This record gives sequence, C-alpha cells and structure tokens, in this order.
Amino acid sequence: MVQFRSLIAAFAGVLALPVVAQAQEVDLALAIAIDVSYSVDATEHRLQMKGFAEALMTPEVLEAIKAGERQKIALVVYQWADVDNQRVVIPWTVIDGADAAAKVAKVLARGPRVVTEGGTGISGALLYGSALFSQAPSTNRRVIDISTDGRNNMGRPTKVVRDFVVSQDITVNGLAISNEWKNLSKYLETNVIGGPASFVEEAYTYDDFGAAMQRKLLKEIVGPGVM
Repeated sequence: MVQFRSLIAAFAGVLALPVVAQAQEVDLALAIAIDVSYSVDATEHRLQMKGFAEALMTPEVLEAIKAGERQKIALVVYQWADVDNQRVVIPWTVIDGADAAAKVAKVLARGPRVVTEGGTGISGALLYGSALFSQAPSTNRRVIDISTDGRNNMGRPTKVVRDFVVSQDITVNGLAISNEWKNLSKYLETNVIGGPASFVEEAYTYDDFGAAMQRKLLKEIVGPGVM
C-alpha cells in the first residue's frame, strides 16, 4: 500500500502533454514508448523509428484501423531512457486513414533522438506513459506499447509499477529486441506486461523491428485475444 501511495504521487507529478484533449471517441488509445537508453546506438535508433513509420503505413495496419467500430485510433509516441528522462515526440494524434498515418510516419522516419542517453528506466517509462492518457481521446481501450532491448536497472520495481499502471485500466504490452538478452521476452512477460490479453512481441535484431512492430500493431488494433 505504501508503494502504491508513492506511485500515485509520482503519477500526479508527471507533466501532461501541452495539448488540449480531443473529445472524439476512438477504438484504441495507444502510447508507443521507444527505448533510447545507452544500449541503443544511432543506427539502432534509426532502425526503430524507420521501422515503426513503415509498420504504421502498411495496408494491413490501415485496414485494421478501418475495420474498427469508429474506424480511428489515437497515438502518442515518446522516447525514454533513465528514470527521469522521457519526452513526447508525437503528441496525441488521431489516425483515421492513410493521410493521417503518412503525416505521423514522415515525422517518425526523420525524427531525431530527443532524449539524452541514460540507463534503462522501464518503470519510469511506464509511469510517464500512464500519465499521458489524461489527455487522450475517449476510448474503452488504453494500451502502453513499450519496446526495449534491456532490463530495468533503475527506479521503482517494474512489477510494482506494472501493477499500478494496470490498476488504471491500462494494458501494457512489450516488444523485446533480444539482440543482447536472449531471454528478454520472458523477462518482459514476467515483470512488465499486464492487463487484458497483454502480450510480448519479439524482434531478434533491430533489423527485425519493423516487422515485429507491424505484428504488434495489428494485434493491438484488432483487440484483445487476437494472437
């Protein structure tokens, strides 16, 4: 209980996005958390951003969005490193078709690394992402999609933070980039993901990131239970 009280205090102290909440309803509000810690070099960072941009523009992902009840989702994208080092690179944006997706993909594909390199603060990234939903469009499904190539090595215990975030009706999914830690997907399954139908997708190298992100987006957009 004491740990949860301290988490609530930390949650309240996270800066919200400097944009007005969007009143429209969407099928999914998805917070994409991109790892830019010390273990991610410049080439790997570029592969992440380019891979995500390409995944968002695939016909399969766009068709999945259009198959939803409201035919639109909302995305926010942020980079993260150590426990106090996170920054939004794409504010909450509604994706309702190819034109909207292309605008986001263009920014992502050429987007710089805006967060200073640091340790791997997964718990801090989860807390930061959960606070962003205060300005998300209305939806019945809220998901944090956290990608990483390492394990939490600072900040609060990931299981405690994960349980707190899930208690806010937020599902946490993971994308394990297992080029350095071969059992990283198992670590994320045990310590990081949570909520209805939560899952881990795996990219064996950064070259595989785009394909893994596409698979992950499809599962998240279509909804719980789709594996």
